[in-house]
Amino acid sequence: MSTLKKPLVTEKVSALNEKGKYGFIVAFDANKVEIKKAVEKQYAVNVASVNTMVVMGKKKTRYTKAGVLAGRKPSYKKAIVTLAAGEVIDFYSNV
Repeated sequence: MSTLKKPLVTEKVSALNEKGKYGFIVAFDANKVEIKKAVEKQYAVNVASVNTMVVMGKKKTRYTKAGVLAGRKPSYKKAIVTLAAGEVIDFYSNV
């Protein structure tokens, strides 16, 4: 299983990109050392630090003809990767 699942492209993370910080959704069992190695290998950059957090899924409720259906979105692990000074990751180069 891959350590990096996909990059986070949100307004909040895009604002951090200007400061050299990038967000990724990662595997639950991945630790900071594995995340650092995976980012350095995939994007050919030097990683200064890695911060991780587990984001709990939000509760969702839907009103249907059959009644109220309640559930929750899946939880995921997020990593904020800080690159060395002067390094940049371009997510849109392959598009």
